[in-house]
Amino acid sequence: MADNLLPKRSPKARKSALTAEHKKALATGREQGTVVRRYLEALDAERPKRGGSRRSPEAIQKALDAIDEKIAKANALARLQLSQARRELQGELKRKDSNKSSNISELEAEFVKVAGGYAKRKGISYGAWRDAGVSSEVLQKAGIPRTRR
Repeated sequence: MADNLLPKRSPKARKSALTAEHKKALATGREQGTVVRRYLEALDAERPKRGGSRRSPEAIQKALDAIDEKIAKANALARLQLSQARRELQGELKRKDSNKSSNISELEAEFVKVAGGYAKRKGISYGAWRDAGVSSEVLQKAGIPRTRR
């Protein structure tokens, strides 16, 4: 009797299978999204942070050389502080070396291949790409036209 009070369930709708063409389009979209995301993340990692160090690797090496000269003449406490400064500079130099342009060049080449199709499919304008930090040269290579929207 209580069963009669419950609303009747409609029979489950049959799930339609995705066509091969649809599956291919989904895979292409995922691949393009991954390439675009990796390139934009690399640009962000390369961009100097607010208040962060904007020193070149040569300037860092020069500072390391100066510390090495000072450390020999320094007292124990100054040696400790210079040692810490040297470690920080070595870490900064290592980070700059790991973000070499060869990696960004590879990502840029992949980005150029997919950016035009991705932008068209997602409706992303030239200005939005520029706001995200993509250079005008890269956008030109990718075939994304400059617009006035």
